[in-house]
Amino acid sequence: MPTGRVWAAGPGVEGGARRLTVVPAEQPEGTELLLEPSGHRAVPPYKRALFEDGIPATSFAVDDVPAEYERLRARGVVFTQEPRTAGPATTAVFDDTCGNLIQLVHLP
Repeated sequence: MPTGRVWAAGPGVEGGARRLTVVPAEQPEGTELLLEPSGHRAVPPYKRALFEDGIPATSFAVDDVPAEYERLRARGVVFTQEPRTAGPATTAVFDDTCGNLIQLVHLP
């Protein structure tokens, strides 16, 4: 289970939004991912258009896409694209349950 922290927004941030970060529980000093709030009026139509068109909001590089696909599926993650190889790249795409598609990618 990821861990992280939540903190209140600074001055001038619309709606007093808070920020959330997540890090792998097994690597608490590892890469910290900042999750931005979706309160700005431009965000909902932008996210919806990307999702409806099947365009990932972001990509994460991994060493082994099929292994990550199996590991995440075993934890209940729903994929919209199974691992697929195109040229040198292998990708898979999942629904993050917050209105975004996330791509896993490996490039040799």
